[in-house]
Amino acid sequence: MGMAIPFGEQLRDAHILVVGASQGIGLGFVTHLLQSDRVAQVYATYRQPETATRLLALTDSRLVTLPMDATDEGQIAAAMAAIGAVTQRLEGVINCVGFLHSEAQQPEKSVRQIDAEQLLEYFRVNSIPTALLAKHALPLLKGSDRSLFTTISAKIGSIGDNRLGGWYGYRASKAALNMFLKTIAIEYSRKSPNTTVVALHPGTTDTRLSQPFQRNVPAHKLFTVERTVTQLWQVISGLQAEDNGGFFSWDGTPLPW
Repeated sequence: MGMAIPFGEQLRDAHILVVGASQGIGLGFVTHLLQSDRVAQVYATYRQPETATRLLALTDSRLVTLPMDATDEGQIAAAMAAIGAVTQRLEGVINCVGFLHSEAQQPEKSVRQIDAEQLLEYFRVNSIPTALLAKHALPLLKGSDRSLFTTISAKIGSIGDNRLGGWYGYRASKAALNMFLKTIAIEYSRKSPNTTVVALHPGTTDTRLSQPFQRNVPAHKLFTVERTVTQLWQVISGLQAEDNGGFFSWDGTPLPW
C-alpha cells in the first residue's frame, strides 16, 4: 500500500473514538489518550451512567462523553452524527465492548450446557457491534489522512489456536468478530485505503470480565489495565498499512485465525 510510516508517527491533532469506555480497558484507553499531546479530542461512549461514574468524573476539556448502546444501530448512528457535527474526521475507532459472563450466564464447559438464547447474547455483544460501527464510522475515517479501526478481540477466538475446547459461545463470537474485522479490512482497503483495520488480543487483564477466571493465570500473565493499554497502544502505534486485516497479540505477535 506504499505507506511505511508507523501509525503513531503520523498522529497529529488526532480525533479518536473509544467505544465501551465506562470501565476496564476502554476507560484505560481514554485516560491514556488524554495524556498524549498528539490527541486533540477523545470521544468516549458509555451504556449506563451508573456504571460510568469514573468516566463521567473526568474533566479534561478534550473529552466528549456520549451515551450509546453498541448493540443498538440507531444509537450508533446518532453518536456518529453527533461526532460528525463537530469534526469531519476520525483518526481512530477503538471498540472495547465485550461480554463473557453475568450472574445468569457463564461460559459453557460442555455441549450439554449450550443454550440458544445465551449464544445469541454472546454474538449480540461481542460480534455484531463491530460490523455496525464499521458501517457508520466509514465516512469519518475516510476523512483522515491515516486512520485506525480496531476491536479488542481475544486469542480464545482463534480457531487455529483452540486446543482446550469449551467456552463455545465466547469462542465462537470472538471468531465471528475476527471474521468481521478481516472482511471489513478488505472492503476498507478499497473505500478507505488510509484506514488500517486490525483485531487485538489484550492478554488476561485484571478487569471485571476476567475476575472469576484468574485463579489459574500466572501472576506475570495477569496485567493491570494500565499495562494492557500501554502495550496495546505500542502495538497500535507501530502498525503500518500492510498490517491491515491482521490479528495481533499484546506484544505485537501475529496470531493465527
